[in-house]
Amino acid sequence: MLKIAVYGKGGIGKSTVTSNLAAAFASLGKRVIQIGCDPKADSTINLLGGEPLKPVMNYLREQDADPESIEEISRVGFGGVLCIETGGPTPGLGCAGRGIIATFNLLEDLRLFETWNPDVVLFDVLGDVVCGGFAAPIREGYAEKVLIVTSGEKMALYAANNINSAVKNFEERSYAKVFGVVLNHRNVEHETEKVQAFADKAGLPIVGEIPRSDEIIRFEEQGKTVIEGDPTLPVSKRFLDLAQLLLEKETV
Repeated sequence: MLKIAVYGKGGIGKSTVTSNLAAAFASLGKRVIQIGCDPKADSTINLLGGEPLKPVMNYLREQDADPESIEEISRVGFGGVLCIETGGPTPGLGCAGRGIIATFNLLEDLRLFETWNPDVVLFDVLGDVVCGGFAAPIREGYAEKVLIVTSGEKMALYAANNINSAVKNFEERSYAKVFGVVLNHRNVEHETEKVQAFADKAGLPIVGEIPRSDEIIRFEEQGKTVIEGDPTLPVSKRFLDLAQLLLEKETV
């Protein structure tokens, strides 16, 4: 099982990268689960035709009881991808990171991975603050590889550096390791050079490069990933190539 956590600053495009990767893996014939670990709960929306999925935390508040099956807190999207959103607490009350931990404990109780038997699991995680909850995918051994999504913007690179530092703190415990950086272009001046300088300093490879694309925006307005919209596009090939690379390096 290939288990990947995708981290990045809020608004940097990590959900776009994660959902397109999920669609790419599915199109390669893999059985995929995508778990959105962001209080906004919009990670999987473009795998679900633009229809939002009720987050696990909302379910628990409304039902005041744990679900009896995975089907109650998930939905199957494009390519058979099983979609789950952790969500967060009521705004102004509680900690979003604790929502992730509570959801992960619930998924363990429901034996998600044993019953669904996925080939690939993707965790889409907010990386502005890598506290205990948001670090759960790497700290608790759920993910094995980390992708850091960044642009050449100053705050995106600052967050990327914090994420890399957080992952390194767990290296001695055989938890997840950073597989590489995904450059999601924002057309910042000297963007490639800035991200390459960060990657070189951190000792990380740039494993994917996603150009600024009107096609991505156009298909997202239709509630689709670009992989679903048109898998033959050059930008679609970037996601497919990254998925293939991850599969090739699965045991590395």
